[in-house]
Amino acid sequence: MGYPEDALAQDEELILHRHPHWKMLVLPALTFVLATAVAGFLLGLAQTRLDGTARAVSSIAVGIVWLAVVAWRSIAPFTVWKFTHFIVTDRRVLIRHGVLTHTGIDIPMGRISNVQFRHGLIDRMLKTGTLVIASASDDPLEFDDIPDVEHVHALLYHQVFDSTRQPPPPPPQRPSGENDDPNDRNGW
Repeated sequence: MGYPEDALAQDEELILHRHPHWKMLVLPALTFVLATAVAGFLLGLAQTRLDGTARAVSSIAVGIVWLAVVAWRSIAPFTVWKFTHFIVTDRRVLIRHGVLTHTGIDIPMGRISNVQFRHGLIDRMLKTGTLVIASASDDPLEFDDIPDVEHVHALLYHQVFDSTRQPPPPPPQRPSGENDDPNDRNGW
């Protein structure tokens, strides 16, 4: 079993599991490419212009700076993306994020009073946006970069509507041994 299934109750059904939209990885990817190009240029410059110890020290310094920039601006955002989960089940909405320290929000379907989304032109082109969930007594919660936000909005709306409908009560059961004749007016 993978992560989302481990967070579910025994008879809870997973309906949707998403990470944030890939657009949040564009800047880290560009940073990686740019940092690698600059580091390569500086290493080449050091190889041609410096000798001996100065070459080794400058190469190590360029490598350390490159590693720090890549870890801070590329690996960290990717890790945040990978460990952020937006989950919809038949009973609740779960949001989990964090690597070392996990943070989670669970919103029962019965407590959701309003579901909204918003997205600008670029978000509409990328099919992403912000999902706003208002529960019965709390301030609305906003979740950015939800992929295919319109579909998630519609799915969540239908889940909330279906969870608020109560099934009709079952017919009353008569204790066994009573007269089952519908024409008998002596019993109930």
